[in-house]
Amino acid sequence: MLGRTYDRENCSAARTLEIVGERWSLLIIRNAMFAGSTRFTEFQRKLGIAPNILSGRLDRFVAAGLMQTRPLTGDAETREYVLTRRGLDLQGVIIALTEWGDRWAAPQGAPIIYEHESCGGQVHQHLSCADCDAAPAPAQVTARPGPGMHTV
Repeated sequence: MLGRTYDRENCSAARTLEIVGERWSLLIIRNAMFAGSTRFTEFQRKLGIAPNILSGRLDRFVAAGLMQTRPLTGDAETREYVLTRRGLDLQGVIIALTEWGDRWAAPQGAPIIYEHESCGGQVHQHLSCADCDAAPAPAQVTARPGPGMHTV
């Protein structure tokens, strides 16, 4: 059974959960990415999250390099939280979770549709093989040790 941290797990998924695995985390990232939220009060109002929880998550995102703070234009005392490239790289995770939710947890249909801004086409997350570009079925994907795997 996993404890409060995943220190003993030599797994990139577990390491990612250390940073964004709490229930509010990906919602904060989602709102920064797709709803234009940058200010503490915007996150709090839109999500209904307790200020102490939000403050902790934002501090962790800054420390992990997912967000950076900067003075709000025209108001040097107010800071805004902006996603870094590292934070923006979570876009595929948000879209994949949304698509799973649309399929299995949205009986009325998709509440949000992600579109390609340039052409208006729908954006989807999908798996593909780096060599042959095939989309493997779940049973066709296996895991093997990579270069970062250490044995005890």
